[in-house]
Amino acid sequence: MSVQIGNIDLGEFPLLLAPMEDVSDPPFRYVCKKNGADMMYTEFISSEGLIRDAAKSRKKLDIFEYERPIGIQIFGSDIEHMREATEIATLANPDLMDINYGCPVKQVACRGAGASLLQDIDRMVAMTKAVIEATHLPVTVKTRLGWDDNTKNVYEVAERLQDIGIKALTIHGRTRSQMYKGVADWTLIRDIKKNPRIKIPIFGNGDIDSPEKAANWRMEYGVDGMMIGRAAIGYPWIFREIKHYFKTGEFLEKPTIAERVEVCKTHLEKSIEWKGLRTGIFEMRRHYSNYFKGVENFKEHRMRLVTAGTIEEVMEILDQVNEKYAIEMA
Repeated sequence: MSVQIGNIDLGEFPLLLAPMEDVSDPPFRYVCKKNGADMMYTEFISSEGLIRDAAKSRKKLDIFEYERPIGIQIFGSDIEHMREATEIATLANPDLMDINYGCPVKQVACRGAGASLLQDIDRMVAMTKAVIEATHLPVTVKTRLGWDDNTKNVYEVAERLQDIGIKALTIHGRTRSQMYKGVADWTLIRDIKKNPRIKIPIFGNGDIDSPEKAANWRMEYGVDGMMIGRAAIGYPWIFREIKHYFKTGEFLEKPTIAERVEVCKTHLEKSIEWKGLRTGIFEMRRHYSNYFKGVENFKEHRMRLVTAGTIEEVMEILDQVNEKYAIEMA
């Protein structure tokens, strides 16, 4: 059975790329899409920023045809501003709108946005309703189990948000107070999926970092699909590896050094294309150590990569990496 969000067909068990601040930009989304991500989201965008026409927020609305289906994710604390931001984001022509009720970081949650709405479900429902009324697109939500261990109220959240018209719900298996620590607990996600009242797709998120875990949790928790975040950073191959394992029960070969170098170069080129030469090179620096994680004696190359100032320099270092490790591994 295919998973549907509105009129978007996501196939049998979709793998979604999480919206990650300073990570899920178009260059990164490009390499994830190439490696099998079924649906992706923009980085979360501040409703205040969109209304003020802040350049950084506007830039995050950039989406490209090859990324579809793609959702724009917004967050905010003011209902009227969320309505206006939805109208602005809808003009960027995404496939769906997503609301962030999960972000745990202080500057978001302590300003009454993100996960802090888990402390006031009535307000969350009113805000969601305003967003749904402001767009013709399907609206989805990403949230957490609750604010803390004493308020795991996502069961009620799921029912009430479905009742006013959201088309899918992604649940991160931690509370806000856990931030990203400890282990994600998917038992409540399973309970929601089993609730006979719930008809919309339920996606699980949190700690999916290997094909076998994805397969085991798919069976154990019965979700409609999975959202992957941190495990895809520097490792967009996670999507194709999970899909291959689902299909065959076998592990796909790990990416070779040549593949790592190739994807790294593509990511860099897309980064420069989208952000301009200087920023493109500079912002790519945070990705190098992730792309070559686990490669022995890589430190010297990393130091050179993060100080290289021209595209020619970076490409030359990457070529040297390719040659050096290809010989060693032969």
